[in-house]
Amino acid sequence: MGEVTKVTIWNEFRHERENEHIASVYPNGIHQALSDALKGRGFVTRTATLDEPSHGLTDDVLNDTDVLIWWGHKAHHEVQDEVVERVVKRVWQGMGLIVLHSGHFSKVFKRLMGTSCDLRWREEDEKERLWVVNPAHPIAEGLPAYFELPQEETYGEHFDIPTPDEIVFVSWFSGGDVFRSGCTYTRGKGKIFYFRPGHETYPTYHDSNVQQVISNAVRWAKPGQSPEISYGHSQALESK
Repeated sequence: MGEVTKVTIWNEFRHERENEHIASVYPNGIHQALSDALKGRGFVTRTATLDEPSHGLTDDVLNDTDVLIWWGHKAHHEVQDEVVERVVKRVWQGMGLIVLHSGHFSKVFKRLMGTSCDLRWREEDEKERLWVVNPAHPIAEGLPAYFELPQEETYGEHFDIPTPDEIVFVSWFSGGDVFRSGCTYTRGKGKIFYFRPGHETYPTYHDSNVQQVISNAVRWAKPGQSPEISYGHSQALESK
């Protein structure tokens, strides 16, 4: 057996405690729904939320995390800058990062992208069709050529992100918009995947295809065996 991948799922956990409809969709929070799905697929999971000390993301937790999943929406501004820097440092060191839905506006994602990460949006219960545009990519493993979500929040281009290393999914919405909905990046030794679906009022994270994408992304983003990186002054390898 291979080494078990350790996943930490971070969630604001505000909507689920403040809105009865959202609580009915995710009674134990989005983080727990994702944790249950990933546990069922063989991962070791823990959760962390905004209102815990250090937002649940201490050095000990992050150092014991192979892949961090991030969901945020209404309280991006409440995330402490020192925690942001802690997460970013771990990504550069090799921790994988999966940013979901409105996490595009998180301090962590914007810090790693270096752009506004802004986009167009509306909430009109539109159908989303996600096309697999990179079928050979590991994140697309086991998926059909496309899959649909009957209702989702709409995102539209332009999405102000750096040119992705790879685009795995492109979404079309029944209102006519299209969106780069599955994008990969590397920062330092860390792999990053942004995945668009997941508005809190819809049961998106209960969808088997969405769970497959996130599971695949965890496997793809986990740290591998790579050379140690050293910076600063160094000695010559050859004599002159």
